[in-house]
Amino acid sequence: MAHHNPEKPGPPPTADDGVVLYEKRDRIAYVTINRPEARNAVSPEVHRAMIAAWADFDEDDSVDVAILTGAGDDAFCAGADLKEYIPPIIADGTSEDIREIVELGLNGFTRGMHRIYKPIVGAINGWALAGGLETALACDIRIASDRAMFGSFEARRGFHHGDGGIVRLVNTCGTGIALEMLLTAEAIDAQRALQCNLVSKVVPHEKLMDEAETVARQILRNSQRAVRSAKQTILDTVGKPLDEQLRNEAWNAYTCADREETLAMLGRFYEKTDPGRAGSHRTDL
Repeated sequence: MAHHNPEKPGPPPTADDGVVLYEKRDRIAYVTINRPEARNAVSPEVHRAMIAAWADFDEDDSVDVAILTGAGDDAFCAGADLKEYIPPIIADGTSEDIREIVELGLNGFTRGMHRIYKPIVGAINGWALAGGLETALACDIRIASDRAMFGSFEARRGFHHGDGGIVRLVNTCGTGIALEMLLTAEAIDAQRALQCNLVSKVVPHEKLMDEAETVARQILRNSQRAVRSAKQTILDTVGKPLDEQLRNEAWNAYTCADREETLAMLGRFYEKTDPGRAGSHRTDL
């Protein structure tokens, strides 16, 4: 089953590995769940390939941002495959199996690999359902196609989120939205998701990847030391008492800068040549 031996995910996948496509261009890693015939549901093979992709992304200095999406126009990810993934856990799961699951969540980065400090942009191209909603929530920034739908249907199947869905939905949208989505098991569309703060932006379907790449380039223009420290700070402060939150922020902020990089970036700011400026001194990303 999918969670066995997660510490041995195998070699990083490539664009030829089928169930997950993994490509790298211009400092961006493109990760695509590639089971459109099954609404990109997570089979054990998808789970293992995603673990390998995130491990490679974390370690490869040539890429600084990832974009995660689903193949086809129907679904981002319909969650764990209800035929291949869930039944073995319910029927045959041992305490050892459960311990491995607790250590490493669905697709790896929902739990266990969530401390990758490089940003992950989710391009939500269709249904993000159940574990697919958890996968979307594990992304740092979510851009939605106007076709996207979001749902937590687990209660219809006899269980509920266990791979970060409840925790991240509460942290992102608040208890009211989390309770509504989990207890009713009804889906919401992209515009409602925008109102709920579940996504940052909704764009026409055909412009989704362009928008995701724009967000990636906006991140890439910045100091990656600062970007990763900011992500770490957010992860470190969620749920902590105010004093600890403030101390974590101050410590990370005043220790993350590289002297040479910061002075060089300040120089470009003074010269009005830094990338992505607006107004009369506009520059490209």
